[in-house]
Amino acid sequence: MRLRALLDTDALGLRLLGGEDELDRTVRGVMTTDLRDPSRYLSGGELVLTGLAWRRDAADSEPFVRILAQAGVTALGAGEAELGNVPEDLVAACARHRLPLFAVHESVAFAAITEHVVRQVSGERAGDLAAVVDRHRRMMTSGPAGGGPDVVLDLLGSDLDLRAWVLSPTGRLIAGPKAAGPGLPPEACPKLAAEHLAAVRTGRRGPHRVLLGQTTYSLFPIRSGGRSPRTPHAGRDVRESVLSDWLLAVEADAGEWADERLDLLQGVTQLIAVERERRDAARTVRRRLAQEVLELVQTGAAPAEIAARLRVAAPVLLPGLGAAPQWQVVVARVEWQDGDLEAGPVAQSLLEEILVDPLATGPEPSDRIAVAHTGDEAIALVPLPAVSTEHDGSENGVLADALLTAVREPLSSGLDGDGRLTLGVSAAVHSAEGLRGALEEARHARRVAAARPGRVCAAGHQELASHVLLLPFVPDDVRRAFTARLLDPLRDYDRRHRAELIPTLEAFLACDGSWTRCAARLHLHVNTLRYRVGRIEQLTSRDLSRLEDKLDFFLALRMS
Repeated sequence: MRLRALLDTDALGLRLLGGEDELDRTVRGVMTTDLRDPSRYLSGGELVLTGLAWRRDAADSEPFVRILAQAGVTALGAGEAELGNVPEDLVAACARHRLPLFAVHESVAFAAITEHVVRQVSGERAGDLAAVVDRHRRMMTSGPAGGGPDVVLDLLGSDLDLRAWVLSPTGRLIAGPKAAGPGLPPEACPKLAAEHLAAVRTGRRGPHRVLLGQTTYSLFPIRSGGRSPRTPHAGRDVRESVLSDWLLAVEADAGEWADERLDLLQGVTQLIAVERERRDAARTVRRRLAQEVLELVQTGAAPAEIAARLRVAAPVLLPGLGAAPQWQVVVARVEWQDGDLEAGPVAQSLLEEILVDPLATGPEPSDRIAVAHTGDEAIALVPLPAVSTEHDGSENGVLADALLTAVREPLSSGLDGDGRLTLGVSAAVHSAEGLRGALEEARHARRVAAARPGRVCAAGHQELASHVLLLPFVPDDVRRAFTARLLDPLRDYDRRHRAELIPTLEAFLACDGSWTRCAARLHLHVNTLRYRVGRIEQLTSRDLSRLEDKLDFFLALRMS
């Protein structure tokens, strides 16, 4: 569609501030942003909508407009809700770069403009989805009362006989059709997410077709920031968003579709992306709260000052809670092998998703989690309405062992051989005085997790009371020398003679040096066990009756 048609649509309430001779430009999509540099999310032909939150003073307008013009943006729409009127410096910058500029009245939602443009563009491409897109207005303009993404999926089913679901990158069900019928099998969700992440990491163009059992699914990326799924920005590193973008899983083989229908389904993903952007905008407040508390904790602020900020955060994160909650701290780090990508924002969005119950549906459950990031590290404040110690001594709250169980498969595919995710979980604390210790505890636990093999690892505070706390701080060269001195002679002997000395050593230590229990465990005669242990002592010049030598062997096995 052309800019002139937008200006002629009274319901949008757009007011032209410059660019009268450019109104025949074509609009191919919409992007909403308040980033100072949104170039990585632009592919050309967009109508960019902004609330002007990026503008701190008049000098900011020129570089912002220059970036849009260089990216081939069709026009800029500036909201009047933030500043009242569009600043003259922005008007002048747009005039210099011949970029048409519209003022968006504060009563007009950006979502309404986005829906209108997508509907018109999709309608021009083909007519089979026109009725569906036309009815999306109630989702885009009515907020939660309109049903969110579920409305889109219901309309896909009723108008096109397509069953579809929105999934998070961890495989959690965000939305599905409300109409009666079989849902998406729970075991399919992480598998679809894993297939999608693997396809994106290898650069395959969507939609990605996956066969699970007898059912074929087509997976469409739901890009954040208004990016087109079929025309990603050439300079964008896929690792920046692969672990945070939603996906649309359609129960159909898109390989049999005409290009028109593919384009229309991708238009639907853009509509769903608007709902995602609403959720992300709502997260801004919680992220800011977490950042403020984190800065106070790290700068050694008085407990009373930290407690005051927590009293502000608690009603936002746990509305209706009578007493101040207890808190846990979770620290996450995403590391890439080449190390040239800022991983803090990736870890932040990923941690916000991981901390949601994998069985919870919809975007709302993550609204009660506050996550900040600093450098390559993300830090979550998790409020707990009641943390109790049961009669068996087990503690409620976030447990490191269970945290990654449901998401390990898809995340391992998203990290794809060159990335790692490690997490550490603190114990629950009852007051502001304990937050600094909880933060350090979570960081130490994360280092313990980082010392373990695997792409996705977590450790909890319970593990910090044992020797494993020391292992992550041993330099790699010391580790290698220590384990080689003790274990290499045994490995070489096992390789030549198939004597199983290493398994025997592990079992002997696990049985606390008990000959009878170890022999029974290995299904050996005690004399055979004594022969093997004697061979271990001979090859290593150690004595397994001595506590010091037992401890050395134990640590070597744990570090190997």
